[in-house]
Amino acid sequence: MQILIQTDGAVRCLYDETLDLHDIGQLQIERGSHVEPDQQGNWTADLSPVGGPLLGPYRNRSDALHAERVWLETNWLINSR
Repeated sequence: MQILIQTDGAVRCLYDETLDLHDIGQLQIERGSHVEPDQQGNWTADLSPVGGPLLGPYRNRSDALHAERVWLETNWLINSR
């Protein structure tokens, strides 16, 4: 898990359950994307909630989830909104 602590003390990360984030303070959790199937059974990762692109299509959901994580870690985590 990558955690970014900003100069104002705010913490940013991609949520997972590696750490109990409640221990660091009040949480504000927001959806970063929508990973959904299309009509052909392929998967896309829609990153529009954070101003990102539509990734895919991918044959497997796990591939879409991986692409989502890589994009968020590379483009969203290090850049403030």
